[in-house]
Amino acid sequence: MATTGKIGVTTENIFPVIKKFLYSDHEIFLRELVANAVDATQKMKALAASGEYAEELGELSVRVELDESAKTLKVIDNGIGMTEEEVDRYINQIAFSSAGEFLEKYKDQLNSIIGHFGLGFYSAFMVAEKVTIETLSWKEGAAAVKWTCDGSPEYDMESCDKTDRGTVITLYIADDEKEFADKKRIEGLLNKYCKFMPVPVVFGEDNVINKVEPLWARKPADLKDEDYNEFYRTLYPMADEPLFHIHLNVDYPFNLTGILYFPKIKNNVDVSRNKIQLYCNQMFVTDSVDNIVPDFLTLLHGVIDSPDIPLNVSRSYLQSDANVKKISTYITKKVADRLDEIFRNERQQLEEKWDNLKLFIEYGMLSDEKFCDRAMKFCLLKNTENKYFSIDDYKKAVEGGQTDKDGKVVFLYATDAESQYSFVEAAKSKGYDVLLMDCQLDSHFVNLLETKVENARFARVDSDSIDNLIPKEDKIRPELSETEQEDLSVIFQAVLPKENHYYVQADNLGEDAAPILITQSEFMRRYREMSAMGGGMNFYGEMPAMYNITVNMQNPLVAKIMASKAADVAPAQVIPDAASDASEDVKRTVTEAKETAAAAHKADLEAFAGDNEILKQITDLALLANGMLKGKDLSDFIARSAKVVEDAYLK
Repeated sequence: MATTGKIGVTTENIFPVIKKFLYSDHEIFLRELVANAVDATQKMKALAASGEYAEELGELSVRVELDESAKTLKVIDNGIGMTEEEVDRYINQIAFSSAGEFLEKYKDQLNSIIGHFGLGFYSAFMVAEKVTIETLSWKEGAAAVKWTCDGSPEYDMESCDKTDRGTVITLYIADDEKEFADKKRIEGLLNKYCKFMPVPVVFGEDNVINKVEPLWARKPADLKDEDYNEFYRTLYPMADEPLFHIHLNVDYPFNLTGILYFPKIKNNVDVSRNKIQLYCNQMFVTDSVDNIVPDFLTLLHGVIDSPDIPLNVSRSYLQSDANVKKISTYITKKVADRLDEIFRNERQQLEEKWDNLKLFIEYGMLSDEKFCDRAMKFCLLKNTENKYFSIDDYKKAVEGGQTDKDGKVVFLYATDAESQYSFVEAAKSKGYDVLLMDCQLDSHFVNLLETKVENARFARVDSDSIDNLIPKEDKIRPELSETEQEDLSVIFQAVLPKENHYYVQADNLGEDAAPILITQSEFMRRYREMSAMGGGMNFYGEMPAMYNITVNMQNPLVAKIMASKAADVAPAQVIPDAASDASEDVKRTVTEAKETAAAAHKADLEAFAGDNEILKQITDLALLANGMLKGKDLSDFIARSAKVVEDAYLK
């Protein structure tokens, strides 16, 4: 008997709300309709498994049919179907889902009902101007029912001539949504959302688009490494082979399956994110899982499948609850356990892959304290000889020779072994070992390790002379008066590039050591790098670069320069201070005379520096060693060096 009624909603404008706000993307409608069809099919299997349905099930599948010319899209299943009463209850009363009560009744036979909210069907109205349902229940004596709605709260429900069990939903695609009447568009959506659904999904003639038993749903004992690698290639066809994998499988206190892969992250955090795909009972939900796993784990690739991760009505955004936190903790622990297992049982393999893995480990240690505590056991350090050590083993290996006068073990490190070659060799000549810390996050990571490794500090090998980096005893420094120190600073500042700031200091580095050593303060350089990486210390990044210019007063060339300076530049004129009881005019006159004398002496020093070829040559050599000699200064240095060679060999 035909009936006409009004859909049970609390507002007349429910359909505009559905169309605009129910789902973040209109394309989700197809996922929801196929998911409902899969649910109906799974329920049919449960009825048969329980013995409640004794007849032949037939071939269970979900078919999607598109008529591009008529702009109609059909989703067809041969699942449990609906009676007229059920259509009225589950379709006409929005958000009254049948999934919950069915799952409770048949929980022993079925655990993969996808739908929870009862609103999935209505996503059809985001793209359709009219929707029909033709359905026949599995129940004996049931009559076929046809339901029609044009996107208003009004619907028509009548009997129809459908003779086979199941449901056919037909969408009449709206003119402004005609992209969804395109074969390639529909095929793309089915591949995106439905390629792992647990019931065959057919689009076109015998074109099954999904694998009903994905790898993560199988037992790890039945799988080989090649199976995991092949699945990885299916997920990421253009990616390099993964380093390692973890197979997740837990059913208490929550349900979670999945496979996570360690990709070759190399040295770029940003481009490697959001490669984990979230599924709910094999239905794709999202590839943005930052609310499920800790931030550093978003660098992993793979699949997580869980019916216990709470989703809001659109399934596209995650709600924060206790289960999510438990799942996050579990995944973090499993990742740490797997890495610890590899460290203990496959150490050589870990070392071989460490360079592609260390960015992930460091990021995890920096961002997750619990992971950091676990990782202190399996985190590796590599030295410039390409040898690997655990953190504890490395400290034990170097503490005999690299403990300073204060009892601190000094971890020397280079960030670029080639550009810092001379500094590395200077350390090796002392019998010291040098780590290679060339990772994107190492400026932050070094800071972290200094808080975790007891009685130790880190020093970049080019941040000072090697004897100052690991001082073994109190050092005798040159005895310079305040005036001599100021003069030294002026003459070297005069021949250094003007765009940087310099702190000139005298030191005794030995007769055979370089005349000038240019370094950056370990503290300032490290914090500038951390600021550049977004470490929350932007004021360091805004400060100009500061270099330490260490003048080796024991070097013969420096001694010759200082002797020439003493011979060519008159001492600064000494003007006595005005008497304390002198008038303000007299005091002002004395002050001006001092400033004039100081300016004149500075000009004399700068003129001397500009004319002293040795001073300019040794300064340029130090700049060149640090990659700081450029443009005209580099050109002048080359010309000057050529002249030195010519004078030495041709005259």
